[in-house]
Amino acid sequence: MLGVFDFGGLFNPVLAWENLPFVLGGLPVTMLISIVSMGMGLVLGLFLALARGSKRFVLRWPARIYISFMRGTPILVFLFILYFGLPVVGIEFTALVAACLGFGLNSAAYIAEIDRSSLNSIDHGQWESAKALNMSYSMTLRKVILPQATRIAIPPLTNVFMDIVKATSLAAVITVPELFQKTQIVAGREFDAMTMYILVALIYWPVCIVISFFQDRLEEHYSRFL
Repeated sequence: MLGVFDFGGLFNPVLAWENLPFVLGGLPVTMLISIVSMGMGLVLGLFLALARGSKRFVLRWPARIYISFMRGTPILVFLFILYFGLPVVGIEFTALVAACLGFGLNSAAYIAEIDRSSLNSIDHGQWESAKALNMSYSMTLRKVILPQATRIAIPPLTNVFMDIVKATSLAAVITVPELFQKTQIVAGREFDAMTMYILVALIYWPVCIVISFFQDRLEEHYSRFL
């Protein structure tokens, strides 16, 4: 029935439908890389943001250099270093681990800047009020500052997560069997790259729509405390 539609040779719905299960087989790997990388980025990014804003030279400048390096180099180059370069010095990672490390370490730099700006947007008087109440630095950060900063950071952090989901397609070059790698296999086998690339684009799109839905729910949740 799909064959009755004519898309001018740009898209073959029959081919797309027949190979959809195979391509979707890469979706769990794509999401695994994205979630693990985002989790790593959130943890490391917060520490980098705090170090970046520290008055201590030994914390501030290493954080600045790390953030500058990660933001100033292509993630594809970093993936090649992790997967193809490090084995030269005896450090080997599987393709999946290299992808998670690559995207996690890279995203941490962007998340650090988001966290830093979000933390700086909170009025400094709240730090002083917490200090007057004899609250420790960690308690003030955890109980007073971070909940407010989180609400501000949710939209840009969601954008970072979406970027990671889409950027996982680069993991195909180091043989990770994610969505785009599966798509390339079919495209090479069937000699119809256009159909398969349109198909994978139509898969990434609803995934990002679902992420946006959860972003809206999170924003509603934190807005209740305003």
